Amino acid sequence: EATMPSVCLPPGSQLPCFHGSSTIRNLKERFHMNMTEEQLQVLINQLVDGSMRSITTKLYDGFQYLTNGIM
Repeated sequence: EATMPSVCLPPGSQLPCFHGSSTIRNLKERFHMNMTEEQLQVLINQLVDGSMRSITTKLYDGFQYLTNGIM
């Protein structure tokens, strides 16, 4: 909620990312502004669980470990 006023501030901005009426709607969808706290907790848990099982996550973690020592 606190992010939205920052995005809504620049009327007449020349930045292409603010052109079109869909920008704010898309951000609200991306931030799941229509969900309750409980729904967000379920969604976040699902996203984390999906990431933990993802082969691309495992590959990226391996890459980070080999190149930067980050695990």
